[in-house]
Amino acid sequence: MSHDDELGTLARDVVEATLRWAFHSSDDIPRLPHPIGWMPDFTPAALERRRVEIAELRARWRALDASAAAPSAQIEHRLAGAILNRAHWDLNVTRNAERNAVFQFSQILGPFYDLTLPLPPYDEARQDALIAVLAAVPAQVEVARAHLEEHGVADLARAAVTEMESIGTRVRTAAEALRIHVDPDRHAALGAAAEAAAAALDEWCAWLDDAADRMAPARAVGRDSFVWFLRAVALIPDDPDDLVRAATQDLNRAIVWEQLTRNRYRNAPPAELARTIEEQVDTEARHERQIRDFYEREDLLSQPETLKHYLIAEMPPWIEQLRSLGVPDDLTDEQRLAQNAVSYMPKPRTELPYFYAANAKDPRLGIIHEGAHYQQLALSWASASPIRRRYIDSSANEGVAHYNEEMMLMAGLFDDAPHSETVVHNFARLRALRVIADVNLATGEFTLAQAIEHFVNAVPMDAETAREESAMYLATPGLAMSYHVGKQQMLALVADAIAAWGEEFSFRRIHDAVWQHGNTPFSLLRWEILGDRSTIDRLDADLAELSDPVG
Repeated sequence: MSHDDELGTLARDVVEATLRWAFHSSDDIPRLPHPIGWMPDFTPAALERRRVEIAELRARWRALDASAAAPSAQIEHRLAGAILNRAHWDLNVTRNAERNAVFQFSQILGPFYDLTLPLPPYDEARQDALIAVLAAVPAQVEVARAHLEEHGVADLARAAVTEMESIGTRVRTAAEALRIHVDPDRHAALGAAAEAAAAALDEWCAWLDDAADRMAPARAVGRDSFVWFLRAVALIPDDPDDLVRAATQDLNRAIVWEQLTRNRYRNAPPAELARTIEEQVDTEARHERQIRDFYEREDLLSQPETLKHYLIAEMPPWIEQLRSLGVPDDLTDEQRLAQNAVSYMPKPRTELPYFYAANAKDPRLGIIHEGAHYQQLALSWASASPIRRRYIDSSANEGVAHYNEEMMLMAGLFDDAPHSETVVHNFARLRALRVIADVNLATGEFTLAQAIEHFVNAVPMDAETAREESAMYLATPGLAMSYHVGKQQMLALVADAIAAWGEEFSFRRIHDAVWQHGNTPFSLLRWEILGDRSTIDRLDADLAELSDPVG
């Protein structure tokens, strides 16, 4: 087998293994196209099999010297390494499958929720899968409980209890609402499976509430482990202190610009909510087409005819009941590129959660972020390279979307919407705040109590929500920071492209290159697009001094 063939074989093996190892994701970016009826196996035996296979693949990866290969092949070799390092991180460091009741709840009921995300009608295979996944809930609950009895984390158990409030009733309500999309001869089976699932989840929730005080306290992964994550998984060369410093500076900027924008438009009438969900759906579809025209007219980003649309629909009751299990959208996947993406929205009303309220007043505020996710993912999924289609780290994807928000503001998209300008600055403020909490919790600079105080005072946020968010940041270090950290990397890449290309620079050129490979970390894109591998060399030098962390 030739060297190139070895590289290709390893990449294919990593992609195939990723599909088998995968856990359910409550985030929409890492979702994978699983077979209908898929359920994650997080039994102790399954976790041990994963650990063995990951160790074997990592040994193969380390033994394969790609330094003489073409840059594109070296980049794909590094992508394979990052995927394998993330698998090690998830299984052996954060160990959420064993410790985190919120994560386990997602594994137990999330596959049912995901089956309902594509727009109906549902074929017979999907209907049967809805029943089968619900029927499996009691057994999955027992797996989760056994893990938590030995490894459970108290604050995460309490967060799960909050998330699972009235869960039995909600499962029954969701199943009852789904009957209109399930053949009558399956109604009895759906009802029985829902009843068994509801009872098991209610019992588990009560047990969690009682057992939480006997579980271990949440603890940070620690600075050394977090630096390894930055270098080996996210492929970020910056130190934690640098990330916090940059976020603090950007937070100050966002606070001042938001207030200045409010002052500028102080006499403007308030933005109005859509009167009905039907009006919001129609307005969003019109705005989505206008934004695509804006990209083309301003020479910002190509909009190929093959790229489908990002649309919204009214949130159905089965999704509304369970939406804490995942972002309520269907961004399609690499097997469904001919389908439109859909995001589900509640009916407009005065008391809506933060992002829903923004979208009900101006749907463009959702399009410039979630719509950017859809376009970037769809373009990346069309890659001829299977490993380029895979999720690596959220700093790449969220960085693109957060950059796109501010880029579209500066390009003039919201010149007709004063209050939307203010909201974009507020988005930046929130995301900078998250970096400070995420990084300081991961390194141990913040205790859980200090992180809660940070959110209560700086956002501001109620103490209960702040506790839940902070506990989740402890369990998933590096996720909350990804928006701002990725945006900063994207800005640096664009700025350096302006300097390197001179009169040949165009926003369309740099944006097309990034969006088409938007799953690839920016350190690798910098090498591929600009021929600059300085960040890669920094990563290699640091990794030579670091050992694999274990949680």
